[in-house]
Amino acid sequence: MTDTAARRLAVAPNSMYARIFLAFLASAGLFYVNIMPAIVDGLKEGLSFTDRQAGFVASANVYGAAVGALLVVFIVKRLSWRPVSYALLTTLILMDLLSLLLSTPEVLIGVRFIHGCVGGALVGVGFSVIARMLHPDRTFGVLLFVQFGLGGLGNLFIPRLVPVFGTGVLFFSLIAFSLATAAMVPFLDDYKVSAADGRRAKRTKPLPLVPIALVLGSLFLFQAANNGLFAFIIGLGRFSGLELDFITLTLAASGWIGLLGAGLVVVLYTRFGRTLPLASAMIATLAATWALHFSDSGTVFLVANCIIGITWAFVMSYLLGLVSAFDQTGQMAALGGFASKMGLASGPLAGGLLLGDNNYALLINLACVGLALSMIASLILSLIHI
Repeated sequence: MTDTAARRLAVAPNSMYARIFLAFLASAGLFYVNIMPAIVDGLKEGLSFTDRQAGFVASANVYGAAVGALLVVFIVKRLSWRPVSYALLTTLILMDLLSLLLSTPEVLIGVRFIHGCVGGALVGVGFSVIARMLHPDRTFGVLLFVQFGLGGLGNLFIPRLVPVFGTGVLFFSLIAFSLATAAMVPFLDDYKVSAADGRRAKRTKPLPLVPIALVLGSLFLFQAANNGLFAFIIGLGRFSGLELDFITLTLAASGWIGLLGAGLVVVLYTRFGRTLPLASAMIATLAATWALHFSDSGTVFLVANCIIGITWAFVMSYLLGLVSAFDQTGQMAALGGFASKMGLASGPLAGGLLLGDNNYALLINLACVGLALSMIASLILSLIHI
């Protein structure tokens, strides 16, 4: 079926099918974050990378994504998103195929940085299209639903497959996700920026800098705190004396139960405002993260990860929806994607530098500090009624 023929069968622009397809589009360039524990552990087990080397590979990938997301902010309003998406997806697949051939940390870090640049641009494009829909909060909820659901599968099976099939499993899983996304793109609406939106964007007063800084800062800190610990969660479990099978089942469960958080946003979106939902979810995230100090208890490890899974999806859906509300062209949504990726990259980088000789207690404490600061920024934002 040609692209033109497929578009004749395009799903309704604000339907649940459209939200699902756009969720895949906005996830394809950054899906490795959702299976980052499996990737970090796979590089350590399959290629004998150290914690620092594996953390640097993961961070390079996400820092590249931040660069790509930042670059696309300035041009996203002028892009023809569909052909650009095809080109970026094709490049992602080629970069993943190249990664299959590499086994040295330095070269892999460079290749994954370039991969990240391409993926970040794709996510920025996806976010900008989502911002043009009705109720983008709901679509971001679907996006987190997709990421956590498939991420749970990846974290369950990939660590078990790497010892058998090698690190190629890591990159083949990413290739499969990109191919599935490419098959969905033709069935999406055009989502053009209307002339009215364009004129409105030109004549409205400048965007408020303080509220924007608060939401971007909250996004950065929330992602950095969560991902800095999440990237090394398998190592934390092993250091605490837990079995690999139990750890991977826990990660799968936390990913799947995280669907509840994303699903709640799809149902509630802004029906009850954002202040109370954000405050409640962030406090729960902070408490669950602190509880990981007691990971020698399998029950605590399981429950804490499941709570974080729910609240991570829930909070991110609201924060991304909030930043999208600043404009209707998708430019601010793309900027929010940049802040999110900077956080996702900085967390594992800090973790790789600070972990040292299994210093997981320090990692947990720093994650708690980051979450507390993120909560303060988001609550200030909601209290000034932006």
